[in-house]
Amino acid sequence: MNAYLAEFLGTALLVLMGNGVVANVCLNKTKGNSSGWIVITTAWAFAVYVAVVATGEYSGAHLNPAVTLGIAVKGGFDWAMVPGYIAAQVAGGIVGAFTVYLFYRDHFKITEDAGAKRACFSTEPAIRNYASNFFCEVVGTVVLVSVIFYISSGHVVLPGTEAPAPIGLGSIGALPVAILVWAIGLSLGGTTGYAINPARDLGPRIALAILGKKLNTSPDWGYAWVPVLGPITGGVIAAIAYNIIM
Repeated sequence: MNAYLAEFLGTALLVLMGNGVVANVCLNKTKGNSSGWIVITTAWAFAVYVAVVATGEYSGAHLNPAVTLGIAVKGGFDWAMVPGYIAAQVAGGIVGAFTVYLFYRDHFKITEDAGAKRACFSTEPAIRNYASNFFCEVVGTVVLVSVIFYISSGHVVLPGTEAPAPIGLGSIGALPVAILVWAIGLSLGGTTGYAINPARDLGPRIALAILGKKLNTSPDWGYAWVPVLGPITGGVIAAIAYNIIM
């Protein structure tokens, strides 16, 4: 599979499963209505696992512009491929969000709470304080990208050999990343909804802007810069710190 196509499909799958659980929890008369934060964070974690397993072999399963930029700054990814990866990720986010709308269309129709409907697409803060919200997204993404670097760089020197052999667990190798995202959601997600991924937020927000009249809600563009610039800043900081430390 082409790497750009893999990033597109993987991000679409990530958003379908991740925003799908938000719709299941927040929209009226769903089976999962009001089931809470634990359900949302757990399903988002496993959405990451599913998407990484499906596409890791073909593109490395970045599925996140902050990860792509972080790896490039770290020196582990070709800068020429960065724009294509990011474009594919954002496009995948748009398609994934549209699919969530189609899947839960009947429930969107009977939900009047504009905030609940917007939450099925994009993040928003519990308390709107742009400086604090930006800081939270930066810190959450520093944790995400930094730990991903250490997960992906694991190796061991086997007896009788000189070259390090990578540590791999097949598809189970994606599980540490899923657990990482779960931990971030549980510990650091309560302030902003832990976008920690510009494509996961911007793509669905664009979809919401297109669907706005149907849903009678707005994409809240005034906040949109936070879950884009915050994670990008966090990814770059993580890469610079990793290069200094290592």
